[in-house]
Amino acid sequence: MPNWSPGRHGARRTADISDARLWRTNTAADYGPLQPVSNHTIRLDRIRAHWDDMLRVAGSLTLGEVRGHDLIRMLSRDGKRTGLGDAFAHYGRIFKTLHLLQFVSDEGYRRMIGAQLNVTEARHRLARKIFFGQRGELRQHYREGMEDQLGVLGLALNSVVLFNSLYNDAAVKQPAADGFPVTDELLARLSPLQFDHINFLGRYAFTRLPVPGLRRLPNIDDETDDGADA
Repeated sequence: MPNWSPGRHGARRTADISDARLWRTNTAADYGPLQPVSNHTIRLDRIRAHWDDMLRVAGSLTLGEVRGHDLIRMLSRDGKRTGLGDAFAHYGRIFKTLHLLQFVSDEGYRRMIGAQLNVTEARHRLARKIFFGQRGELRQHYREGMEDQLGVLGLALNSVVLFNSLYNDAAVKQPAADGFPVTDELLARLSPLQFDHINFLGRYAFTRLPVPGLRRLPNIDDETDDGADA
């Protein structure tokens, strides 16, 4: 890892990674405010020793010519990393460290990561809402049962996302066609992961609608004086 100084703004962000590890290749370098979390060394010699095998593994994964359990046996044995697995671990630490340094020093990068985390958490909230019976926890004692639960949860979650995406698109096109300025700022606030309008209780009917197409979108003119739908 090269010698690096976070600067005034970056120094204020070191608290965000206080429980993380930064790995370096030069043990003699001084990393300033990051020094307390930079006492770990990347072993470049181990990466070099297994570099050809690492390239072969990467190529096999890209071409789909290696199975998951075979790869696991190559990377670990009896609960301990093999030499190849250890080389991959050190190689991954390079990119983890670069990510943390960019997180500390780049405000735009932090905003991007925050937005991604918000989307991920929104997806988890929707999944927990759909999976209300066990609050999002898998309780089966056998792997096949858990795989079935995950498969059904994924199907239901993707169905909600597809439903919301279709109706969000229709809801945008309708006012735009009437001349309302639909700006990028408004579009950025739309999300297919909202669920306040969805009733998760009762029976689920997977039947084909008699007439293809979307349901008619509600209109403010359809409401009665007391706010109820007409």
